[in-house]
Amino acid sequence: MSLVRFVGACLLGVAALGTAGAQEVHLKIVALNDLHGNLQSPGSYRSGPQTPETPVGGAAVLAGYVERLTAGNPNHIVVSAGDLTGGSPLISTLFHHEDTIEIANRMGLELNGVGNHEFDQGRQELLRLQVGGCSTKDENTCKGAVAGTPVPFEGAKFQYLAANVYDARTGETIFPGYAIKTYGGVKVAFIGLTLKDTPTIVVASQVAGLRFADEAETVNAIVRRLRKQGIESFVVLIHQGGFQTTPPGTKTAEINSCAGGLEGSPIRDIVGQFDDAVDLVLSAHTHTAYNCMLPNKAGRTIPVTSAAAYGRLVTDVDVTLSTKTHDVTAVTARNVLVDRTDATVIPDAAIGRIVDAYAKLVAPITSRVVGSVTATIRKSQNDNSESALGDVIADAQAEATQAQVAFMNAGGIRSDVPFSSGVQGVPDGKVTFGELFAVHPFGNLLVTLTLTGEQLHTLLEEQFKGCNLGAPAGTEASVSNRTLNSSAGLTYTVSKDGPPCAKIVAGSIKIGGKALDPAAKYRVTVNSLLADGGEQFYVLKQGTDRVVSGTDLEALMAYFAKHAQIAPPATNRVQEQVSVR
Repeated sequence: MSLVRFVGACLLGVAALGTAGAQEVHLKIVALNDLHGNLQSPGSYRSGPQTPETPVGGAAVLAGYVERLTAGNPNHIVVSAGDLTGGSPLISTLFHHEDTIEIANRMGLELNGVGNHEFDQGRQELLRLQVGGCSTKDENTCKGAVAGTPVPFEGAKFQYLAANVYDARTGETIFPGYAIKTYGGVKVAFIGLTLKDTPTIVVASQVAGLRFADEAETVNAIVRRLRKQGIESFVVLIHQGGFQTTPPGTKTAEINSCAGGLEGSPIRDIVGQFDDAVDLVLSAHTHTAYNCMLPNKAGRTIPVTSAAAYGRLVTDVDVTLSTKTHDVTAVTARNVLVDRTDATVIPDAAIGRIVDAYAKLVAPITSRVVGSVTATIRKSQNDNSESALGDVIADAQAEATQAQVAFMNAGGIRSDVPFSSGVQGVPDGKVTFGELFAVHPFGNLLVTLTLTGEQLHTLLEEQFKGCNLGAPAGTEASVSNRTLNSSAGLTYTVSKDGPPCAKIVAGSIKIGGKALDPAAKYRVTVNSLLADGGEQFYVLKQGTDRVVSGTDLEALMAYFAKHAQIAPPATNRVQEQVSVR
């Protein structure tokens, strides 16, 4: 492995320099991640804390950026680091994501490292997206005739990769683990990795019979094997990520910075175990933009990037390959805003027509008004990890089931409820079915169960990394925080300096203004993912007297139908104990 020279975005052109002639091959990689079927614009985005919000995304514009970035270089590849589909708006979900796959085909996507959400509908449905064929679930399948795409659905022309996902019975991976591409005689291995913790955040039945192996161990084994075959250039597509440290008073970081070095993030730990032969890591999952240099197992820093989510950004990477050593000699990377207002980028007209055709089919459903708000209700969290939308959802679920308390996991909230409705952003406060579906695209059932006060306390402690009080014996402690939003009436105080399993201030938990009784029994509502111990909230599996009711979306729709002009609630159900130093 020779020295990789990495330069920031401001020095992008430097990668083209080096020894002249045929001794070098210049490879262009355009990477996206966490598209989640966002074929239409997801709205506006800030590329930094001081920059204005800019309209971004949409498949046709995204394709225009891909075309511009790859133009003029025959040695190029378009890749994705997972969650291309799943957790998607209705325009993709209703049609079983066939439209998203067709558009990715036309965009020139070649590889997709499988993400956790691609398992939302189970292994067989994911395999169908690869090989094609109509869904047997309903009639909203193989609708390509309306959009000028093949009928029946032909499946992905790109290859899904999942090096660390095995059939537990056969021991074989369900997709290839890697793909080898050749550029100017130099072979480059692209390794695809799925989030190891997928079984903790996907409904258990959808990943039954699968084994998810350690990401770093998987990569290192493949690298050792392929190096024996003479391959020296390695790119990792991994569905795991991290977070930048944001400036005080903002949750927005520069898209090409690496504030805080992703310290404490899973991706930093994983990269720190990678073989020194890995040259570039294209990451995902956290929906966060960053452009980092992180140390590998040998202590050498390598580029690690992420392009946020929903097609708001793409990562533009230039790689220099040596025809002598067949190794990577230089890498430059930058995240590029997919700016809808940039007149120099020409949207892909054919893709635009496909999106418009599917949008027309789904419009009668998505445009139906189901409620109203006084302002945008956001899923973004305050310093105590509480969000206004999370509180509203928990309130809706408690009202639907008449439980004493309800909890909503932050990871299951996929979108804000906007004050401005529709793609055109009309500021009317009307809330449509499509907007609520974008919040709750999974169709999780609500489960009301009984917990003791002691178990409820354990549940709150399980939000914080390092605590697995309710876990089965031998279970690894969580390595990151998970957030639960609670319904009105439940309040508590957190001591962030407290040790694992002792973050909740003693005596601070109250329900309806009364102190929690450890021996008392409480009726608690959660979604079906959490009820099965998902997201490592293991104590919920101990809940008794279970009653399954409607879906999370139905509860939210009923709440908006009953309450007019819903305002964002004050996010004060969780308080922080201030340390005295």
